[in-house]
Amino acid sequence: MSAGQLAVLALAAVLVFWMVGAYNRLVALRNAIGAAWARIHETLRQRGDVVAPLLAALQVPLVAEQGALEALRLSHEQAQAAATEMKARPLAPAAVTAWRSAEAALAAAASRVLALLEQHAELRSTAPVATAVATWHLAGSRLDYGCQVFDAGVAAYNDAAAQLPTRWLLRLFGFALAGRLKT
Repeated sequence: MSAGQLAVLALAAVLVFWMVGAYNRLVALRNAIGAAWARIHETLRQRGDVVAPLLAALQVPLVAEQGALEALRLSHEQAQAAATEMKARPLAPAAVTAWRSAEAALAAAASRVLALLEQHAELRSTAPVATAVATWHLAGSRLDYGCQVFDAGVAAYNDAAAQLPTRWLLRLFGFALAGRLKT
């Protein structure tokens, strides 16, 4: 082999190793985002487990506020559906946007129900309601932290994908930029 052929072969080998390294880095970052969403999804499941008992406990005492309770139930169902979609495709910007919108609607409905509970202190002190509200607030704190971890992973992934040599390989590998949970 001539020196020119060896140089081309060495360049091709370096290029292949670089492509494999870039691919592995993107996959590792994408997997970290998936793991962060899995933790968020578990928190959402725990928070969702208290919605039905809370609504059941408030159904009779707040009979005049059925609209608020129904809004909480419906927005919770929509948020669960959006979370399930996110579990399947945590990097898809459309799924992220849908989840963000569903969470905003759920937060509004939950705020309305929690405001009603502030007006009815006797209800808030009952065991099932107090437990549900405490779990709801705890899950909210965990959810905020989980979203920060998710968004940090998305930032690292998007930064790696935007670097010049790796950017050229996005289409080749079938990667796309990810969406953030918090804007």
